[in-house]
Amino acid sequence: MPMKRLLTTLTLLLAWIAAPAFAADTLRPPLLLIGTRANVQDLSGRWTYSKDLYRTGFTDINGWVAKSRMQRHRDVDVAAEESKPGPAFFEFDLDRGPAMDIPGAWNSATPELRYFDGLIWFQRRFDAAMKAGQRSFLRFEAVNYRAYVYLNGKEVGRHEGGFTPFIVEVTDTLRAQGNRLVVGVDSKHDANSVPGEITDWDLYGGITRPVKLIQTPATFIDDATLRLTEAGRLAGSLQLNGPQAANRAVNLRIAALNLTLPARTDANGEARFDVAAPASLKRWTPNAPTLYDVDFEADGDKIRDRIGFRTIAVRGSEILLNGQPIFLKGICIHEEEIGPNPARRVDDAAARRLLGEVKNGLHGNYVRLSHYPHNEAMLRVADEIGLLVWSEIPVYWTVNWDSPATLDLARRMQAETIYRDRNRASVVLWSIGNETPVAENRTRFHTALAETVRALDPSRLISAALLVERKGDTLHIADPLLKELDVIAVNTYAGWYGDDTLADVGKLRWEVPADKPLLFSEFGADAKAGFRDPALKRKFSEDYQVDYYRATLAMAAKVPTLRGLSPWVLKDFRSPRREHPVFQNGWNRKGLISETGQRKLAFDVLAEHYRSLK
Repeated sequence: MPMKRLLTTLTLLLAWIAAPAFAADTLRPPLLLIGTRANVQDLSGRWTYSKDLYRTGFTDINGWVAKSRMQRHRDVDVAAEESKPGPAFFEFDLDRGPAMDIPGAWNSATPELRYFDGLIWFQRRFDAAMKAGQRSFLRFEAVNYRAYVYLNGKEVGRHEGGFTPFIVEVTDTLRAQGNRLVVGVDSKHDANSVPGEITDWDLYGGITRPVKLIQTPATFIDDATLRLTEAGRLAGSLQLNGPQAANRAVNLRIAALNLTLPARTDANGEARFDVAAPASLKRWTPNAPTLYDVDFEADGDKIRDRIGFRTIAVRGSEILLNGQPIFLKGICIHEEEIGPNPARRVDDAAARRLLGEVKNGLHGNYVRLSHYPHNEAMLRVADEIGLLVWSEIPVYWTVNWDSPATLDLARRMQAETIYRDRNRASVVLWSIGNETPVAENRTRFHTALAETVRALDPSRLISAALLVERKGDTLHIADPLLKELDVIAVNTYAGWYGDDTLADVGKLRWEVPADKPLLFSEFGADAKAGFRDPALKRKFSEDYQVDYYRATLAMAAKVPTLRGLSPWVLKDFRSPRREHPVFQNGWNRKGLISETGQRKLAFDVLAEHYRSLK
């Protein structure tokens, strides 16, 4: 090994060793503001924007004059300043800039921005109803990838990560009228980002999920959770935030169960609840997804969440829902609405259309939300209609395994996901990665993520989509990460990638551990909707996709520990890597429906298979 490389490796290893010991409580987001509450102002709508290809809003290479006239985040009325006599001038004006709908990705707003990858500044002007003693917060559900938030010319927050919420307090910056909210959004990924620089899905830069102004009392309910334990008890907590958080009386109420639980907060503002579940409680299942309105109350503040109660566990090679074995009949989904020009604008209606195809069309009970935390609307609809969920963070293919900073970023993403979704009965699996190559540093990284999940939420199962090794016709998993997983999951594409024919797929044998449940987390074949080739001489036909599914499902039925399927993928989705000029044109065509919602022939093959399973 060259000396320079050796020194670099030693330096990184020492950084890992010297890193402070992991403490789960350090990953709790500083502000959560969960649940349905009063005094929320939705800032969705038309936002103006300004491209910043050379990042002039940040840099100052030519001195303060150049910087001042290009800083989009300044609280300045450019038109008014330009009308004054004198030499001053500006090279931006967000008040008079072009506009697009927020939430939504800029890639779909205008052809000019289809493949734009970099920094764009967004502005929203708004008024705010203010009361004395209130606190005010901006909640961003997701900004992809880095966000720089300014209110009335003052920087109020930053965030990295394109799929999890973040909150900034603006109590001292907000004004009653004429607020100028400016967000710099940088979609660039780099060697230390999560995910890395290369993915197999579309960029979708921008403010892709809602932005809300939330106003609360000085001391408010910041977080609250409740779940059903294996012992049959309802256990949860409530966290107050503010100057009067300690030793406060709080209540939990579930009117439908005639249940009221009083408690008091401790010195840190936290109250805990623990009571035997009432005999009348109905457990959440895919066939009967019962949800309860749960009210968390403190003097001056109240939030409501709709929560279902169920347990999830493993026993040997079985997955147990409420103590009973279950087979997961599902499919993978990317966060992309059905339509010819998706903008990652997944609201309640879009979520219902996507998940309705799984529940009602495929007769499924499960969905893998790939490859990152999806819009909260997807989780809430899954709760309501009865779909089990695999939730994943974008540790995808490869990241900087040797960087403590990258690990900290991935841990924070995992924590932000868990804290957002831990009240969702639908979520049963936390995934810590997808198709990452086996190596010592990679395994160390994933092991740290598994440790994070178990510390934050031991009530759910841990998995990861693994690669397999093949010797002849035998497939086996030789991955040291197995010991960290509750459920094994593998992606397999024999019959599509590689030289296997569909006849070869039936010859494959699986050697997998007998003491853990196995999921086929991915398998699939591309097909352009409407392209037929009954002779099966060419891939990309609907006929080939049908026979691929039949061969793979027959092979899967022979694996004794298989406990679930999530083929790749429900809907054709955008991927700039996929550029075959006849069949792809920037779309991954492995969907069972086209981008516009047209069902392909293989849709019915999978639906019939799921209908036949008990």
